[in-house]
Amino acid sequence: MRAVRVRIAGAERVLPAVLTVLAVGEGLVRSGDPQSSLAVMLLLALATTGPLSFVLGSGRGSRVGAAIAVSAACVLALVPFQALTAGAAVAQLICVYVLARTGWPLLGGLLVVPYVVVALFSHEDATRIVAVLLATLASAAAATGIAHHVRSTVLAHSATEQAFADTLLEHAARGERARIARELHDVVAHHISMIAVQAETGRLTTRGLPPEGADRFLAIGDTARTALTEMRRLLGVLREDADTGVQRAPQPGLGQLLDLIDESRDAAGAATRLIVSGPVAALDPGVEVTAYRIVQEALTNARRHAPGAAVDVELRYGEAELELRVRDNGPGPAPGSPGHGLLGMRERAATVSGTLRTGPAPGGGFLVEARLPVRAEVPA
Repeated sequence: MRAVRVRIAGAERVLPAVLTVLAVGEGLVRSGDPQSSLAVMLLLALATTGPLSFVLGSGRGSRVGAAIAVSAACVLALVPFQALTAGAAVAQLICVYVLARTGWPLLGGLLVVPYVVVALFSHEDATRIVAVLLATLASAAAATGIAHHVRSTVLAHSATEQAFADTLLEHAARGERARIARELHDVVAHHISMIAVQAETGRLTTRGLPPEGADRFLAIGDTARTALTEMRRLLGVLREDADTGVQRAPQPGLGQLLDLIDESRDAAGAATRLIVSGPVAALDPGVEVTAYRIVQEALTNARRHAPGAAVDVELRYGEAELELRVRDNGPGPAPGSPGHGLLGMRERAATVSGTLRTGPAPGGGFLVEARLPVRAEVPA
C-alpha cells in the first residue's frame, strides 16, 4: 500500500509535467506563424494538461472541477482552433478513467458526450476523425475505470466480511473458553478442597507428629484454601455476564452418557447407539467432562443438520488415550465455515491436550473424532 501511494504521488507531479511539455512542444512545431498563433497554442497546451495534477490528487471536489476544465479546454482546442495535441488527448483519457475509477462513472461518461456531438455535426473531416477516435477511446477508458472500481469495491467488501467473520469466531472462542473454565471449576475445586481436608486431617490424626511436620500440614492446608479462594474469585470474573438465576449442578461425566444417549434417541426419533470397547476405567474428571460435552454437542449437531439420521457413539478405552467417535449417516458436512459448535468441541479437546477432527465420514455422513489423554495434561 505504501508503494502504491508513492507511485501515485509521483504521478501527480511527473505525468502532468511530461504531458504539458509534450503538448507545448507539439504546439511549437505546429505553429505556422509564431506572431499570431504561438500564444494561443501555448495557452491551449497548458489548459489541456496543467489541471491534470488536480485530477490525480486526492480531493474529490478539485478532481471533478479539474477534469471538467481539461475536457472543456480539449473541446475548445479541437473545434475552433483545430489545435488539440496528443498530450491533451492523453490527459482527456486519463481524466475519464480516473473519474470512473474513483466513483464518478456518470460524470466520466458525460465527458465523452461533447466528442460524440462534434463527430456528428462537424464539417471538418479531420476534426470529425479526431472526435470519433477520442469518443471511442474515452468510452473504453470509462469502462475500464468502472470495472476497476467495481473490483476494488468487491474486494474491500470481501475483506470487511472476512474480518467480521474472524471477529465473530474469536468472540465465540473466548466465550467457549469461559464456559469451559466455569464447568471445570467444580472439578478442580473439589480436588483442592480435598487437599485442604487431608492436610488438616493428617495434622490432627498423625500420632507423634513433630511440630515441624504439623506446621507443614498447616501450611499445606492454608495454601490450598488460599488457592480455592483465588479460584472462586477468578470464576466470579468469568461469571459476570452469566445469568444469576442459573442453577448449578454437578458436572457430568461418562457415567451419565447412557442418559444422554436415551435423551437424544427420544428427541430425534432415530436410532442412536453407544458402542464401548477396551477396558473401561475411570478417567480424570476433566477428561470425562470434556468427553461428555463433545458427545453432547455432536448429538445436537446431528439432530440439527441431519434430522432422522442414525448416530453411532463409540468409545475406545486405551492405555494412554480415549478415542471418541460420533458418526451419523446423514448428508455430510454443510458448505461454508465451521459453526460455533465445532469450534467449542475443538476448544474443549485442547483444554486437556487432546485433538479433535471433524469432516465427512467414509461412506457418507459426518464424523466427529476426538482423542483425549487418559489423564488431563496442561497444554504447553
